Amino acid sequence: MGVLVAALALVGCGGRATTHHKPGTSHQEATGSNGILLPARDEGGHRLRELAAADAPTVRAEAVPDSEGGWNVHLTVERFRFTPESTGGGALPGRGHARLLVDGRETGRLYGPWGYVPPGAHTLTVRLHADDHTVWAVAGAPVQTTLRLGAAPAASDPGKPPAATPGSTTSGTPRPTAATPDPGRTVTLTVTGKTVSPPPSRIELKKGDRLTLRVTADRADTVHVHGYDRELTLAPGTPATLTLTVDRTGLFEVETHESGLVLTQLVVR
Repeated sequence: MGVLVAALALVGCGGRATTHHKPGTSHQEATGSNGILLPARDEGGHRLRELAAADAPTVRAEAVPDSEGGWNVHLTVERFRFTPESTGGGALPGRGHARLLVDGRETGRLYGPWGYVPPGAHTLTVRLHADDHTVWAVAGAPVQTTLRLGAAPAASDPGKPPAATPGSTTSGTPRPTAATPDPGRTVTLTVTGKTVSPPPSRIELKKGDRLTLRVTADRADTVHVHGYDRELTLAPGTPATLTLTVDRTGLFEVETHESGLVLTQLVVR
């Protein structure tokens, strides 16, 4: 019986925080005072819950090959803690769980910093959710990180590569070894209709880093890097490249003018 009670508590069915609300009002709407509940939804239909950048959580991920195949994933979070005991309850800032999207499809949840991705996966996105299953968001984009899975350990944090083997950035560009001058970071994005691939996430950078954005879209548009007033003209089906040195700290959006899509966010520290 004790094992059964523990299992129920893990999935949030025992002693969880609840919110009572009027008939016709959803649980997500009832907790909307914590952050701003946006009309936008993610691929799974979860509403986005907006927080100021200074209050929002952050997440980084590292994936290391498992000896029996697949990947062992480790998360590093800031301003956030995992709360399996209150899953399904009210949305409180700094609390919740993570969801794993493998090659664009949600495959599971994490209630702690470690998880596993089976063999055959190519892209992993880790997204932070509140206890009421809404998605924590900043500037209209989910709080998440994306990395490519390959033959070597991969990390979404460019400042923490694996000790022995070079990893890869979120765009899959090989990281130079210590003996090779760092040419900067390249992020490759593809826009098809209203879909951005890989999904919008935060790119962690240090002041003075060199960043190259390589964007391909299926229609004519213009990419704008806010805060730096840099623009990139897109022609249908033709890759376009913009390189800049990030010399200002803060959170900056990269979006398209015509379609109004957020492509990514630059977090410069």
